Amino acid sequence: MRILILSDLHANLEALQAIQGSEPSWDELWVLGDVVNYGPDPAEVLEFVRRHARLVIRGNHDHALGYGADPRCSTAFREMARAMQGYASEVLSVEQKGWLRELPLTAWREVGGEGFFLCHAAPSDPLYAYLPPDPDVWRQQLADIQAGTVLAGHTHLPLVLETNGRRVVNPGSAGQPKHCVAEACYAVWEDGRLTLKSSPYEVEATVRKVLALAVDPAVREGLAAVLHYGRPPSEQRAYAVDRGADALP
Repeated sequence: MRILILSDLHANLEALQAIQGSEPSWDELWVLGDVVNYGPDPAEVLEFVRRHARLVIRGNHDHALGYGADPRCSTAFREMARAMQGYASEVLSVEQKGWLRELPLTAWREVGGEGFFLCHAAPSDPLYAYLPPDPDVWRQQLADIQAGTVLAGHTHLPLVLETNGRRVVNPGSAGQPKHCVAEACYAVWEDGRLTLKSSPYEVEATVRKVLALAVDPAVREGLAAVLHYGRPPSEQRAYAVDRGADALP
């Protein structure tokens, strides 16, 4: 059994296509939420997930698009999320937004004798909790979880953490990585072995689409910089200085 695990696709079609090219065959696709928002292709990415995924969990941006709610982003991303939520809400059909509303907050699956608990953010707060990679913090989260492996996204940071005999895995973000590498991140579970992986993708193609959107120019440029740098806006200036750059892209 080979399972492809994605999270935080954020409407980035080029990143999704690159993962497809790197992983042409799998038995099941699991998606840990945030199919939409930030990226330029929400309908195309949503439809791919809807057609192919065995399990899909609702992320905070899926919830926001489905219910017209606040995704509760950090300050650095708040205006970008608001503007792009408006764009995605116009692009997605009523039926597609209904599909987002119906996604479960968590899921349980057993494969090959191994139990998996799936959520977007954390077991105690599936939509919004932003947890550090701290074994003590996660040990508390796992107190009532029977699965040997917990799969979670939301932070956009790839992670494998062992605590109290159990494993927490974050595959990182497929569509908007924030660990300083502009590649599409994902995980693969195959016959008991779980591997974090990443694939280069056509970042400039996604950026061109973003820069052509009819949203505030500052939003477009901010999103483009996040894609280029693989970093949140608050960290980009320091990174540019460290690299000897005079200006952000």
